[in-house]
Amino acid sequence: MVIDDVFAVIAESTRRGILTSLRTGDKAVGELVEEMGVSQPTVSKHLKVLRDAGLVSMRAEGQKRYYALEPGPLATVATWLAWFDVAPSGGAAAPAAPASSNGASAEQPAVPTAVAADYVSADGHAPQPFQRSVGRAAGRAADLFSSLPKLRRRKDG
Repeated sequence: MVIDDVFAVIAESTRRGILTSLRTGDKAVGELVEEMGVSQPTVSKHLKVLRDAGLVSMRAEGQKRYYALEPGPLATVATWLAWFDVAPSGGAAAPAAPASSNGASAEQPAVPTAVAADYVSADGHAPQPFQRSVGRAAGRAADLFSSLPKLRRRKDG
């Protein structure tokens, strides 16, 4: 899965809520419906998107379907975000990444192979875009989002 696909999937707040709920363990669709406060078809639609993206897995037990968080794609995003060396909102410094077998130092976390081809040069260094300040990158992201068309929910009635 391309990292941009993961960002597109987690951009929707209901899907983020489902992922957050699944952090505590496997849950049936009915449990998610109750927690999320939305209809069963809505939860099922979002679970399909999450499943297609590899962010959740499903197992059947009788007539119930249980979903579990699959952290792999999120770990790829987390590794990509680690390049920005931003401390959590609590003010504590981000944990240092251990040196990896591919020669990455503790200051520069290793990038998974699936991401490496897109974001890291053959010598293991990040290209120029990763060396920009977080503020500049955030500004560019805001500019991109502002140029997207506004999507409105259809009112059922």
